[in-house]
Amino acid sequence: MLIELSDAGKKFNREWIFRGIHYRFEPGKKIALTGPNGSGKSTLLQVLAGSMNISEGHINWTMHQQNIEVDHVFKYLSIAAPYLELIEEMTAVEFLNFHRSFKPLLNNISIEEILQIIGLEKASHKQIRYFSSGMKQRIKLAQAIFSDCPLLLLDEPCTNLDEHGYALYHHLMDTYTKDKTVIVSSNDVNEYGFCTDKIYVPDHK
Repeated sequence: MLIELSDAGKKFNREWIFRGIHYRFEPGKKIALTGPNGSGKSTLLQVLAGSMNISEGHINWTMHQQNIEVDHVFKYLSIAAPYLELIEEMTAVEFLNFHRSFKPLLNNISIEEILQIIGLEKASHKQIRYFSSGMKQRIKLAQAIFSDCPLLLLDEPCTNLDEHGYALYHHLMDTYTKDKTVIVSSNDVNEYGFCTDKIYVPDHK
């Protein structure tokens, strides 16, 4: 998927969150969004996901040289972010099955295989509400990374992960995102170190 931003800006009430962003997100590229806390990185990620409108400028999504309407962008992406909640009444298996009903899984991988890869096979039938914060983050990453979508959006992807969780994250990114466009919002180089491009989002407040 190709995303083009031209002089893009977003404001809430009278306060600009970001402004004047020009960028062409090429298919298959790995791009980091960096900048001070509160500079609008997460807001920009939501704009790229089509879930938030910009206040000025233009944004365009293209797939195989066909324009994608903003209402259909969600079909082409998966996202993991701290503000997106899990359905904690479900078990891990139930949640991933539920997610699979909306987005097919990469290379027809099974849910059992996914849970084994992320080290949660022994907790597969436990309700997510009883998971530690690190286990919940592994599930969030799994549902995003293993979705068969051309665009992967990650906001602070290693939140609540320990050293082993970071190692798992790097393994997942190296192994399962080769053909995806990946955009990571983070100030932690351990989360975006694999990215070949970087956009600095300054604080406009």
